Amino acid sequence: MKKPYLKSIEYIRGVSMLGVVAIHVGSQYLMNPTPNINLVALFEIVSRFSVPIFFFISAFGLFYKIDLNAPFDYGNFLRRRFKAVLIPYLIWSIFYIVHDNFFYDSGIPAPGWAAEILFFGLAKYQLYFLVILIWFYLLMPLWIKILKNLTPELFVMILIAQIIFNYFSSYSVALFQFTQSLPPDSILKMFLQWRLNYLVLHYVFIFLLGGIFAIHSAQFFRRLKFGKKFVTATFFVTLILHSGYFYYLIFAKNYSPLDAVNTAHQLSPTGFFYTIAASIFLFMLFENYRFRGIAQDILSLTGKNSYFVYLFHPLAIMYLNLLLAKLNLVMTAPTALIFYVATVSISLGVGIFWKKFLG
Repeated sequence: MKKPYLKSIEYIRGVSMLGVVAIHVGSQYLMNPTPNINLVALFEIVSRFSVPIFFFISAFGLFYKIDLNAPFDYGNFLRRRFKAVLIPYLIWSIFYIVHDNFFYDSGIPAPGWAAEILFFGLAKYQLYFLVILIWFYLLMPLWIKILKNLTPELFVMILIAQIIFNYFSSYSVALFQFTQSLPPDSILKMFLQWRLNYLVLHYVFIFLLGGIFAIHSAQFFRRLKFGKKFVTATFFVTLILHSGYFYYLIFAKNYSPLDAVNTAHQLSPTGFFYTIAASIFLFMLFENYRFRGIAQDILSLTGKNSYFVYLFHPLAIMYLNLLLAKLNLVMTAPTALIFYVATVSISLGVGIFWKKFLG
């Protein structure tokens, strides 16, 4: 029996896309030597669930449609997924390589460097997400096997292992020193240096969690309906803890805003639990409350065009920065907010035009 289409996944994609753009606009705003700390927190901390939640809803969408008891057609699965992800990834990577060569006169990369760029998603700063997603697709039989045999004990073990692994990968001084000590041309150094760009181990738990909720979607949605207050409270508690960690680094540890952002990221313990709570909260919000009128239109518009905006928005950021420089404008807080709205609007506008006339 075919399951009903879930508008909530479309809406979550839209919200997540807005968060991804906020993170990248926040990176531009951090170039201001005296940024507004609260605006930095909004751009860079509140929106930190945006990248890992994409893995959550990707897994949800996959396992929502899969019958675990039926034979899995791996070849057909890869053909469909690669058409949707791998081909756009390669096209946009090549586009950004050519574009940036023309823009910065950096030269076309040699074959070895080009292979590294494509393997690790280095053509533009947002593309690494697709590399990780492709690895999740390639390992799909493994995820199916795990979810078929998942016990509560194994689930807890994966949770604990995820927290430990993310902490070690993010904060281990020994790992950093070892990576730096390797020769510049070392293959091991390359894989360690770019580990965040391809290693699915950083996001296994959130991916499997999406799969678990999809497999048991009826029970999941029923519990969301009766547990709205608990889900909402948990979301705000984790948001306060994650934001509090950022402010603690700023005011108690005297971190610079940039260092605080790079420490209180989505793989930090507070960021990890905030992502889980945000994922469940957004599902609860969009499954239990009906949005109408302009709110529904905006959610639907951003959701349907989220993929294009994700691929395109660095171009909008680049050319808006050129405009700021030409007008001799500093990225103040009001300018940063206008810059964000302009980035989203331009990217959405181009996306709508592309889909209507060129798609």
